[in-house]
Amino acid sequence: MKITNRKFSRDYETVETYEAGISLTGSEVKTIRTGGLKLENAFVKILDDGPYLVNAEIPQYKFSHPQGYDPRRSRKLLLHKSELIRLKTKINSAKGLTIIPTSCYNKRSRFKLEIALCKGRKEVEKRKLEKNRDIEREEKKKIKAYLHN
Repeated sequence: MKITNRKFSRDYETVETYEAGISLTGSEVKTIRTGGLKLENAFVKILDDGPYLVNAEIPQYKFSHPQGYDPRRSRKLLLHKSELIRLKTKINSAKGLTIIPTSCYNKRSRFKLEIALCKGRKEVEKRKLEKNRDIEREEKKKIKAYLHN
């Protein structure tokens, strides 16, 4: 089971990727197993006590009854100390870098979040990327049609 951030490849250019654990409650785990995680508009913020996943939405599990559940609460990410130091130094040294979650998947009995240190794309770059994809798609169609005739 893998949940991906669909907007990521269009809006950002990847510099490095990391695998992080995520701290969840029991009902959140059950919701993610059913595919209920939304990573669009989510990002990672590094605070004094570690990295946090901000603005990711995990709806309430339909069979649980916790009062005051917040689906967009910040969730702590689990990274090795060396990875955390590396991320902090790269973000502080280079301008315009951010950390975005790209996907969530299960590894054995744990849920892992793939996060990427990335640089945002400008609108011109986004349009150029889409244009190149369209051209490649049309060329593949022409080749397929030529081979079938």
